[in-house]
Amino acid sequence: MPHPTRLTPLIPVAEAQSRLFALARPVPAETLPLRAAAGRWAAEDVLARRTQPAADLSAMDGYAIRFADLPGPWHVVGESAAGSPYPGTVGMGEATRIFTGAALPPGADTVLIQEEAARDGATLHLDGEGPAHLGRNTRARGLDFHAGALLLRAGDRLTPARVAVAATGGHATLPVRRPVRVAIAATGDELVPAGSDATGLQLPESNGVMLAAMLADLPVEVIDLGILPDRLDVLRDAFAAIDADLLVTTGGASVGDHDLVRPALEAAGGTIDFWRIALRPGKPMMAGRLGEAVVLGLPGNPVSAFVTATLFVRPMVAHLAGARDPLPTMTGALLGEDLPANGGRTDYLRAELRDGKAYASTIQDSSMLLTLARSTCLIVREADAPAARAGDSAEILIIA
Repeated sequence: MPHPTRLTPLIPVAEAQSRLFALARPVPAETLPLRAAAGRWAAEDVLARRTQPAADLSAMDGYAIRFADLPGPWHVVGESAAGSPYPGTVGMGEATRIFTGAALPPGADTVLIQEEAARDGATLHLDGEGPAHLGRNTRARGLDFHAGALLLRAGDRLTPARVAVAATGGHATLPVRRPVRVAIAATGDELVPAGSDATGLQLPESNGVMLAAMLADLPVEVIDLGILPDRLDVLRDAFAAIDADLLVTTGGASVGDHDLVRPALEAAGGTIDFWRIALRPGKPMMAGRLGEAVVLGLPGNPVSAFVTATLFVRPMVAHLAGARDPLPTMTGALLGEDLPANGGRTDYLRAELRDGKAYASTIQDSSMLLTLARSTCLIVREADAPAARAGDSAEILIIA
């Protein structure tokens, strides 16, 4: 490993993300009822155990007829409702009253909607243009899926719609990855708990609560290690005692005399895989392993911690939880104003979306939390990007 004070070359963001994912495989799987599985990632492919719909159904309220019998009239011989199908067969010149979702009786192949039908006792007449083609206003058996069809792929997040399709496909439980255990530690002698009296140059600790909030929608078990002082022995012992899948620290990740996270991790038996990213803000982030845990050492500046958590912590949690595509989703927007040429690091500019255009904040200092709190997106400026003009397209990450 390089000496702690020897600067290693900066590595691109995409390379750092790829190397991070290579440090650990997803956590073990468990089987949960559908309601409890929502929000997790599927651990296996999920196949349909039944066909949907299981029979030809009516898509509208009306009358089940034979298309060849148009324009009628018809003799109404019965009724078909959802769950209570007509027991007989529809013959020539016959019809059955039918409701949305009801099975199409044998012999019938089309539905005449009730708005185009006139009924006189058991006699039915056409009162409109009628169905335009055979099978009109019906849903064919297997229209949605057939038994054996792939409903979900391993690595799909179990959204409400995906939970619903699994239920319709005949599943009451699903295999998912267990929650990811994430230990969070803030380091620094200047930090005091949020809400306590901060005197002099003391600083209320905000990174820990911010990181926990950033993971709140993910299947995680957060282990709060609190505030750790700038003491090598305390840090070493705290790191050596963790039982987690992912250890996230903030502060102390650079090369100053009080930046002790890296030596403490190594003293606890950990190894560093990479350090220093071609990224602004967040350059001094590092990643490695400590026993069975992956370690991410984030900068202490809150905006740097937020950006690196967006690009590395959340994606790593998603990777450990079994996501097939754990990276954040980029989208596009038009720039609301000119931006200068970028330097040698990928820049993530705090910005606001107004009327579909992204406006970068005037000051991008990585300590300014209020600017971050008012931002709704990050404008992504690739390394060495040329100057951009208002109206140019840009990639953004939505953050609020």
